[in-house]
Amino acid sequence: MNPASVTAFSPGHISGYFRRICGDTPAATGSIGAGIVITEGVTATVTPAGETSIRIIRNLVGHQGREEIPGSPLLSSVIGKLGVTARVVTECRLPIGSGFGLSAAALLATLTALDRLFALGLSRHDIAACAHEAEVLHRTGLGDVAASQGGGFVIRRSPGIDGLIERQTAWDGQLCSVSFGPIHTPTVLGTEEKMRQVASAFPASEPSGLPDFFALCREFDRDCGLVTPEVSRVLEACDRAGVQAAMTMLGNGVFACGPKAAPVLGRFGEVYGFRVARTGALITEVGP
Repeated sequence: MNPASVTAFSPGHISGYFRRICGDTPAATGSIGAGIVITEGVTATVTPAGETSIRIIRNLVGHQGREEIPGSPLLSSVIGKLGVTARVVTECRLPIGSGFGLSAAALLATLTALDRLFALGLSRHDIAACAHEAEVLHRTGLGDVAASQGGGFVIRRSPGIDGLIERQTAWDGQLCSVSFGPIHTPTVLGTEEKMRQVASAFPASEPSGLPDFFALCREFDRDCGLVTPEVSRVLEACDRAGVQAAMTMLGNGVFACGPKAAPVLGRFGEVYGFRVARTGALITEVGP
């Protein structure tokens, strides 16, 4: 007997730098680069329904209420392909569309929950493949699904969920971010001139750890042509304070690490704290 409801969580992902790789199929298309899978992400609760409905909820920090968005073409398309109908409610705390990999997290959490609810028999690989294809086709992301399959500080050496990926999970320090809103991801990913500039900014070496990662991110920030005036001001303040920081890709914000990071970022807006996630999507609750 199938459960009455299932809740799953998927971590988000911050990309520090990336380069788009175009393949012959969505599975072969994606990006390479480096980033961090984070403990903040998306929780999805699914229940059977006669027709599919989707609510996207962002819980604001400090008991300030919530923002709600009815519907999601991205999630609707994936659910339709599964041949099921369900009521889906996704919840997150971080700003949507702001470089935290939340579209990938919503897909992974929702698909993981739907698989359990309807006993679809999908493997973790099947779920990731479905989510990655949807991201590529809708131009909402390139490498977030591949990274968020698991946890850690991630170096993606080849595109797609089956690409060569190195994960480091030993670092347990505090990370934080400040956001000034979204950057329209489909516009950037679909602009060939912009993608050529991003590709030319890709670092020539790989990071040996988080300190080196932030240094390479700053090189990428300098040359990629994506840094906004708001981000530039925060990065300058971090440099003066000796805080390692970089731009969230693709989002109009900054992420940073270390004990001095939050006070510096706090001068510019709401600070979101998180750590390096240890796992990918998982079931958190199964209803009776």
